[in-house]
Amino acid sequence: MPETTAATPSSPIDLPTTPLARAAEVPVPAADELAGRFALTPNPAPADEAERAERLANPGFGSSFTDHMAHARWIAGQGWTGHGIIPFGEISLSPAAAVLHYSQEVFEGIKAYRHADGSVWTFRPRYNAARMAASARRLAMPELPEEDFIASLVDLVRADAAWVPTGDGESLYLRPFAFASEPFLGVHPARVIDYYAIASPSGAYFTGGLTPISIWVSSDYHRAGRGGTGAAKTGGNYAGSLLPQQIAAEQGCDQVCFLDDVTQTNIEELGGMNLMVVDADGTVRTPRLTGTILEGSTRSAILRLLSDAGRAVVEDTISLAGLLDSIRSGAVTEVFACGTAAVVVPLGRLKGEDFDVELSGHEVTSEIHERLTAIQNGTAPDPYGWMYRLV
Repeated sequence: MPETTAATPSSPIDLPTTPLARAAEVPVPAADELAGRFALTPNPAPADEAERAERLANPGFGSSFTDHMAHARWIAGQGWTGHGIIPFGEISLSPAAAVLHYSQEVFEGIKAYRHADGSVWTFRPRYNAARMAASARRLAMPELPEEDFIASLVDLVRADAAWVPTGDGESLYLRPFAFASEPFLGVHPARVIDYYAIASPSGAYFTGGLTPISIWVSSDYHRAGRGGTGAAKTGGNYAGSLLPQQIAAEQGCDQVCFLDDVTQTNIEELGGMNLMVVDADGTVRTPRLTGTILEGSTRSAILRLLSDAGRAVVEDTISLAGLLDSIRSGAVTEVFACGTAAVVVPLGRLKGEDFDVELSGHEVTSEIHERLTAIQNGTAPDPYGWMYRLV
């Protein structure tokens, strides 16, 4: 695993370069071939058309849910069983369920988009399937087969296709997750794991769209440590970010940015988004993957788009001190964050215990937002085969 030190040289990216990026290049069978793996049990009391229309009129983010959810269960010695689309509802769980005591849990985030012809598509589902499998391995959990992961999304979205919103910047946010449901007290991997996928009609994550956000750089807390779970998408990583996020809000900032845990000087990522730095010469730099950073699908796609557009794209060790100096001198013109929920958002201010700097540029941020969302929404060609038709 590479060290997060300033002595590590920067290097141009040869795309695709990581196991996840390579996994995303593997073709996925057509949705019609996967459909039906999760048999539908219709919700006996679904939302009526008026209620659904009311919720779709102002979807917010992550606060409203569709009529159904996907479910499967893994039992040691038996494997994955009981695949189904079932009514959305409460989950019955023992107070002794292992997840409540030992946090053995992983999750994903992916969106479904309504195109102008009424069809519904998602973005690079094999990437999310492979990342969830990698997260499960790190948490000593069984891996849901990648095609079953995608099939659960196909069947869920087909059951609840009427919930996919049509407004600008809106989508159906899909949240697959798995957790240790076996009731026991004892530190060992659970022998029963439940997998679910739920769906939430959602608007923009940041209601201001491309309005620049402010960032508090935490000097007291770290998102993850070497050898830990930083590269996995697991709830504990986010739980640990909540207090520093609260501190960021108290400092008048929208989000928190974390430094590496070794030197405590190098930029890593936000609580839920990757970072990119745009230099005055057009080069785009992003923190190198060290095992403590979650490798994002949006990050991967943006690097590909930028590289193919002729920009120099570099994975680098980005020191906070160097970044601040470069912002002040004009050598850095933009910084932006990216992730599934927000897509991209420009950073307008970086603040810490002894600094407060502002950025005004967002040309590259706007350009990449337009190009990526046009592919996702079906208003521009998809030369990479990233989009996958669900319905």
